[in-house]
Amino acid sequence: DISRPVPAIVTIVGKSNSGKTTLLEKLVRELSGRGVRVGTVKHAHRHMDFDRKGKDTWRHRNAGAAATLALCPDQAALIRDNDGDPRALIQTHLSDMDLILVEGLKHLPLPKIEIFRRDGPHPTPLFEDPGMEKHLVALVSDSDFEPRVPVFGLEQTAGLADFIQARFLEEKP
Repeated sequence: DISRPVPAIVTIVGKSNSGKTTLLEKLVRELSGRGVRVGTVKHAHRHMDFDRKGKDTWRHRNAGAAATLALCPDQAALIRDNDGDPRALIQTHLSDMDLILVEGLKHLPLPKIEIFRRDGPHPTPLFEDPGMEKHLVALVSDSDFEPRVPVFGLEQTAGLADFIQARFLEEKP
């Protein structure tokens, strides 16, 4: 649909084992419960095998297919070569969503919500690294850090969802 606006993309970032997946799950549950169509993207740092050797989709790819779409009555999975701009791929494949939440891809110039735990495995949040605060739009934390963006507690999912809706989904005048 040409008239459909491009969905907003918001990244959920944080250092390893900070709770990114848990926060993303809570946000998806909260926002989808409000009627928002949420698409998600999980960034992985290494190659992932989505189809197993010998299975039909693997055989298609092994024969040289650049993309394979696996369909069943209630699901679809696209496996394709990825050498393009991650933002373009995300927008192309999730264009029918209202909002796209990405776990990771912290170095892309996209709005970032960082999760940081005071007692987590890392002493400082990402936004303290040079250049990382530029795209930070919110912090989810139980720490005393005070960036120049709204800060939400670890259990303030509804408030964070309100913020996301107001900032990224409400009609702009």
